[in-house]
Amino acid sequence: MRTFKLLVAGLFVSVSAAAAAAADGKVTFRTPDDALRQGIAAYNGGYYELALPALETASESWPATGQFYLARIYADNEGAYTDHAKAYRIFNKLADDLQDIDPDDEEQAPIAAKALTAVSGYLRTGLPEAGLNADVEAADRALQRAALTFNNEDAQFELAKVLLRGEGPDMALGGMDDPSSKIENGRHWLSRLSRQGHAGAQAFLADLLWRGKFVRKDPIAALNLIDVAVANAPPGERVWIEDIYQNIFCNAGEGVRQQATGQVADWHDRYGRQNETRASKSGLQELAAEPVRTCANGEVVKPMSGSAIAVSAPAADGAAPAGLPAAAPPPVPDAPAAPNGGLGVGFAPQ
Repeated sequence: MRTFKLLVAGLFVSVSAAAAAAADGKVTFRTPDDALRQGIAAYNGGYYELALPALETASESWPATGQFYLARIYADNEGAYTDHAKAYRIFNKLADDLQDIDPDDEEQAPIAAKALTAVSGYLRTGLPEAGLNADVEAADRALQRAALTFNNEDAQFELAKVLLRGEGPDMALGGMDDPSSKIENGRHWLSRLSRQGHAGAQAFLADLLWRGKFVRKDPIAALNLIDVAVANAPPGERVWIEDIYQNIFCNAGEGVRQQATGQVADWHDRYGRQNETRASKSGLQELAAEPVRTCANGEVVKPMSGSAIAVSAPAADGAAPAGLPAAAPPPVPDAPAAPNGGLGVGFAPQ
């Protein structure tokens, strides 16, 4: 125990020292590669004050990757460095610079797709502080290119949400201007992504199954699927996905929980995804602590599967377990998390 406390104290001191150096503009790095690794580690840990100087240095040798993470920091509404005008300019430049990149390029293509997705979001609503007027058609083109040309799952998830509003590019299954067909197409994309193990799509679908919106209400399927989504969730997506889990778990009756417990292992086998663990040499990521979530009655929120362990990748063409429609629809795009009034905060794996 004493060794553990000394380790944590040492990490805290090193982080504090690095933060002070960052504030004084005295941060130096041995190589651009070191700067990039430290910048991404600091970003993943939420230490933006450390990530910024590292990523700025890394951008000299790794312009696309370094600039991409800088844009994500500026686009984060929860951070202390929010600047959407700056984020838009960086994302837009990345999209332009990488427009001819090979979709099979494993390093550059994902950056191009995510930059296009971000640009699409800004174009759809407009950004007055950047002098950007809304241009829905341009937004549709950018999102469609990210989703289809680059085959990017996150872009496909955004496309599904747009289509569910009856908007988006003319990809409707039953007619060019038929909103109901676009909604059907949105359901198709959400179901496909859920079967492939995309945590965000699984959480949206679980929320819909719980509320019975766009799909037949199925609380058992909802609880199983959101349990899988929590296990699949990358660090940056965990909060809102766990919000949905907490709402479903706390409001599910004992009968629903018992039935879900008997099926959850099969759901993980079919729809689980092995998360990649990126080691942080700086130790910053390990400092993040997750508060305990509780229901309104004080019950601790725990995964149905016992612990959020990594599981095997989903079968490519496996049949959906009972309760997961072949083409199930996603939750309301503008309200990803169902209301959970009166519930606590945080999440405690068993």
